[in-house]
Amino acid sequence: MSVIELALRIFIVDDEPPARNRLRDLLGDCGDQLALEVVGEAGNGEEALNKLLETPADVVLLDIRMPQMDGIELAQHLNRLPKPALHAANWPPVIIFTTAYDSYAIKAFELHAVDYLLKPIRLGRLFEALTRARNAVPVQTTVLRELLPEPRKFLSIHERGKIHLVPVEQVLFLRAELKYITVRTAEREYLLEESLNALEKEFATRFVRIHRNCLVAKESIEGFEKGGGEEGEGSGWMVKLKGLDELIAISRRQQHIVKEFG
Repeated sequence: MSVIELALRIFIVDDEPPARNRLRDLLGDCGDQLALEVVGEAGNGEEALNKLLETPADVVLLDIRMPQMDGIELAQHLNRLPKPALHAANWPPVIIFTTAYDSYAIKAFELHAVDYLLKPIRLGRLFEALTRARNAVPVQTTVLRELLPEPRKFLSIHERGKIHLVPVEQVLFLRAELKYITVRTAEREYLLEESLNALEKEFATRFVRIHRNCLVAKESIEGFEKGGGEEGEGSGWMVKLKGLDELIAISRRQQHIVKEFG
């Protein structure tokens, strides 16, 4: 009895429409020998995340060089998304990067066994990559961070079935509350399910810890005031952030920042 092979569901992400059209044409040619289906495409990171949240995909062909947010950071956000109900088995999808990077960057991909297609993409190479994709393991976030060691430019917030990309440069503070992190901008609050310690390590140049449960943006510190402090803390110092009326308590252990930033 023969086994019917399910079509490989493919999603394309590239900021240039001609590049997406080129990939569609090549995939059409691959379809003569490989069961596949192009299920969608996107021209930027936020559009890609929201569409992939609703569209089951096994493989994402992902351009690296895109404005605002590159493909490697987009892949990190994709790994953090909750598994959608429609993605019964394959989540996160396998990433195949498309790139015009130089030889040094290509060596980094090869070292970590991350699949890539060098532009201009050739039909035979695309076919090989898709054939391997059925048995490939999704790229781990730790590997993506080694490929792009710089901190993320955005935090991805999953809210009411949609993804919001919050620019890190707009975040005033990050505060741990129960199992979530409250992300505060001048406009509003978001809830993020990540580790405060991991965020502190990743964004060490941008945020400073003022309390065991709170990081504030260094550039947003406007000044300090003596206040009531928290019960048992005893420092009495509060930090004032630009664009925010709320004063935030500084713990006794962290009160040295009053001298450092005052």
